[in-house]
Amino acid sequence: MAPQLAWIGLGNMGRGMVKNIVSKANLDKPLIIYNRTGKRSQDFKASLENPDSVQVVESIEEAVKAADIIFTSLGDDKSVNSVLDTALQVSGGVTGKLFVDTSTILPETSDAVAQKMRSGGAEFVAAPIFGAPLMADLGKLIVVLAGPSAAVDRILPYCEGVTARATIDLRDQSPGKATLLKITGNTAILSMTNSLINANWQVETVAEGHVFAEKSGLGSEALHKFFEAMFPGPYAAYSTRMMTGDYMRDEPLFAVDLARKDVGHGINLAAKVGVDMQVLKVLDGHLKDLKEETGPKADLPAIYGIIRKQSGLPYSNQ
Repeated sequence: MAPQLAWIGLGNMGRGMVKNIVSKANLDKPLIIYNRTGKRSQDFKASLENPDSVQVVESIEEAVKAADIIFTSLGDDKSVNSVLDTALQVSGGVTGKLFVDTSTILPETSDAVAQKMRSGGAEFVAAPIFGAPLMADLGKLIVVLAGPSAAVDRILPYCEGVTARATIDLRDQSPGKATLLKITGNTAILSMTNSLINANWQVETVAEGHVFAEKSGLGSEALHKFFEAMFPGPYAAYSTRMMTGDYMRDEPLFAVDLARKDVGHGINLAAKVGVDMQVLKVLDGHLKDLKEETGPKADLPAIYGIIRKQSGLPYSNQ
């Protein structure tokens, strides 16, 4: 018998995920849905090809009490804390229930609510997601899972092939690791808005990301999984070169002087039309420091070593 699912929070992402679960997952009973604004729940139910695949309830308590696995998709840390605090007050308790939060919240919030739920007899998995609302609607998200292995296994049937095109599995790591990766990934995505124009910027983004991952405790392996899932191709390739130490190769694939030449062209062309390319200037500074550190045969991805040094780590990661 399939578990009874409940979903709390029907924003742009939540609606798409629920739609895919009820149409693709192996459910044997309607998925329970709750939203703070009741009309949104009713409107969403009416929009489904099979409206009977969901059951609208009028309170968090009602949703939690009837469910085995409760998903939350909420706007911020305060909302997550509020909903889960309410859940802990449900008559009969939450022992044996599994709570899965897909929201983007701080790592410390994820770890704190996980501890609260465990103290109440429940289990908790952080499951933040990468993707726009259209990707949620198409079931093409990337989901990160962190929590106890047995609990993660219970969530997998609702991920790849249902709500997601890929899963980054951080089982048996703290839930906060998943949300740390989510925030780190979001930062990289924002940086890549410009990086898509110039390959040099890709390297800066990947290098800074890896140094942050190491210093923050997220770990380079987790960030590399993100690059592989979200940006296969140059980003993942540069990530591999940095992780394996290939950035310190004797014969450069893209020598530092050539990289500075390209970056200089970009800065100058932008200046002519009144644009101050701050990201390129940061990159140029790292390239200048790289040449001073290792000489003209330094390879472009070796700015990773420079960023490591500036952050208090050795130039080499080997």
